[in-house]
Amino acid sequence: MDKTVKNAIEATKDICDGSLIAVGGFGLCGIPENTINALVEMGIKDLTCISNNAGVDDFGIGLMLQKKQVKKMISSYVGENKLFERLVLDGELEVELTPQGTLAEKMRAGGAGIPAFYTPTGVGTLVAEGKEIKEFDGKDYVLERALKADFALVRAYKGDTHGNLIFNKTARNFNPLCAMSGKITIVEVDQLVPAGELDPDHVHLPGIFVQRIFQGVNYQKRIEKKTLSQ
Repeated sequence: MDKTVKNAIEATKDICDGSLIAVGGFGLCGIPENTINALVEMGIKDLTCISNNAGVDDFGIGLMLQKKQVKKMISSYVGENKLFERLVLDGELEVELTPQGTLAEKMRAGGAGIPAFYTPTGVGTLVAEGKEIKEFDGKDYVLERALKADFALVRAYKGDTHGNLIFNKTARNFNPLCAMSGKITIVEVDQLVPAGELDPDHVHLPGIFVQRIFQGVNYQKRIEKKTLSQ
C-alpha cells in the first residue's frame, strides 16, 4: 500500500484543535521540522504534546509555544527552553514531568496494546502521588498508564512508500516509540525510496505503524547547547 502524501500540509490536514500529539526526536536531533512548521502555519491550538523535550525558544516545539498553541506538555527534559519556563511559571502552560525511561515505555506500551505497567522509577517521589503502588518480590512499584496519541509526528532518515523506516543514530531514541503510540502516524523522511529498496534486516520500524509518509525539505542542523573551551 502506497502511503505517500505530497507534503506536511497534506499530511496534517485533519489534525484539529485539542488533539493529543506525540512528537519524536531527542533534543533537536531527529525532530519532525516540516510537520511542526505545518502545525504552526495552520494555527492549530489547545494541543497536548507528548515529547521528550520542548525544543528551544525558536525551533522545534518552541515555535508552537511561541504561538501559544500548546496547552500541556508531557515531557522529560525541558531545561533548554526559557519560553517554556516562563509559560509554566505564568500559568499559561501545564506540564507533566515524566522520567525519561518511563516516558519511553508509556509510548511503547501504547503501541503494543498494553494499557498500563509497573515500574520502580518514581516510587517515593512526587511522580508516584495518587498512583497505585504494588509490591513485587519485596520491592515497591508504581502503576503507570500507557500513552496513545491521536497523531504521532515522526522523522526518519530513510523510508519507503510502504512506511518502513530506518532512523539515524540518536534520532532512533524516541522516534520509533513515538510512531508506535500514534493512532495516525505521520512520518517525514530525509530520503524517500520505492517499496522493496530497503533491506528488511536494516528496517528499524515496520510500515504497519505508519499511515502517512512524505519527503521532507530544508532541514536545519541546529545545536541545542553550544559549549566552547576557553
